[in-house]
Amino acid sequence: MSEATKPLFDTASVLATLGLDHPHSGTYADSLGWGPVEGRPVIEAVCPADGEIVGRISASDAADYEALVSAAVERQKSWRAVPAPRRGEFVRRIGQLIEENLDDLAAIVCLDTGKSIMEARGELREAVDMSTLAAGQARMMYGFTQQSQRVDHRMYDQWLPLGVVGLISAYNFPAAVWAQNGFLSAIAGNTVIWKPSPKVPLTAVAIQKIVNRAAAETDSRGVFSLFIPDDDTLAERLVADARVDMVSFTGSTRVGRKVAEIVGSTLGRRYQLECSGNNGCLVDETADLELAAKALTFGVVGTTGQRCTSTRRVIAHHSIADRLVELMKRSFDQIAVGDPRDPGTVVGPLIDRRAVEDFRNVLAQAEKDGATVVHGGGVIDRPGLYVEPTIVTGVQPHFAIAQEETFVPIVSVLTYEDLDEAIAIHNDVAQGLASGMHSTNVTHIETFLSARGSDCGIVRVNMGTTGADVGSAFGGEKETGGGRTAGSDAWKGFARRQSVCVNWGGTSAWDSRISL
Repeated sequence: MSEATKPLFDTASVLATLGLDHPHSGTYADSLGWGPVEGRPVIEAVCPADGEIVGRISASDAADYEALVSAAVERQKSWRAVPAPRRGEFVRRIGQLIEENLDDLAAIVCLDTGKSIMEARGELREAVDMSTLAAGQARMMYGFTQQSQRVDHRMYDQWLPLGVVGLISAYNFPAAVWAQNGFLSAIAGNTVIWKPSPKVPLTAVAIQKIVNRAAAETDSRGVFSLFIPDDDTLAERLVADARVDMVSFTGSTRVGRKVAEIVGSTLGRRYQLECSGNNGCLVDETADLELAAKALTFGVVGTTGQRCTSTRRVIAHHSIADRLVELMKRSFDQIAVGDPRDPGTVVGPLIDRRAVEDFRNVLAQAEKDGATVVHGGGVIDRPGLYVEPTIVTGVQPHFAIAQEETFVPIVSVLTYEDLDEAIAIHNDVAQGLASGMHSTNVTHIETFLSARGSDCGIVRVNMGTTGADVGSAFGGEKETGGGRTAGSDAWKGFARRQSVCVNWGGTSAWDSRISL
């Protein structure tokens, strides 16, 4: 085997290094330790690259859940009293340990999700960056001082802990989503109960092991806990549990709507949603088409199209659409699809067989509606769950492929005559996460960025729709859910605001009327 085709890591060695080479519990709380392995349903970690079972995790049960919540409630009483900068030091140490173990953790993410090792490393570096941001933010959780209308009074705002945060994450970014939400929760003084997707159990267990090391070193035990049930029953229990003060959910709009209804029915509790994205990118007649084709390519194929920010729709000016499609075809042809453990791979497999069926069904419906597959469109005949990145043209705005989130590497190409029409096409979908525009016309760009332009939470100009800068708030509008996490002032969503007024003068407005 040549160096070019030699796998980037040895699976057995990585699993052994992280203690995942034998059946392992999917339940952890500091006061309880790792839960039992025997006598529990088994969650099999199946590598999408070849269908091999690479690990076995014992599922959490109802008794585990009850113990976890009770422990989190009790621990939060002392964690909230820890100075915020000290909380930040704990979070930063987690990031440092992730960085120190980055290669092994990236291998685990690769085995769990099917991401290329390049993307797996990128996700973990995002978690490291998020730890740095959160640690700094812990020293800058500012409130405003206001001017009181009363003599000898001081008035200000402050931000205080919420309590217990339940964090439900999806399979596509098992480490980054946990970091974005969990680190902000921790610096705000909350304890965190993590319920990851059972499709990626090894990453969750490996991350929890890193957290445990950091907690022991910084005397911060019990802040993060983990449970991985084998069905949705316990996740629904977490959502409905009044002891859980906030639920942060990442996943489909269908489930997000249910989370909002349940949490919202209990006044005083909060939810933070990051749901579906159907992301469009406008390419006008002035755009640098080669730059656009390159950016759009990774927007479509990155994470095999399994990103909430993946580029689903290209809305191109009619005069350049054909040229743009030809450049995208050439760009797609240079993307290596294959085993994510191989050095040359850029795009790995889909997560499971259902995703492959979704790929087939989306294309069948698009062709039935009148669209044309002009590049890709096939399921690759080899072990694993591989498909060809695909370009579909002749798409009309009302077609299902343009209206629904397709969580696979397919991009629809639509055309327009003028900018108002392009913006109308862009905004006429239920989702509102990420958007983009390729243009060299300042007026077009500023129009797209104005109140009558993109209605999404994220806008990227002369870039792809994918890729998160941790310094900015991440999230979207409409059926994407409206929540925000990561940077900017997103931390405020994980804390409660309190308005304070202090009478320091020793007199009262009632002194002239009441004598004591």
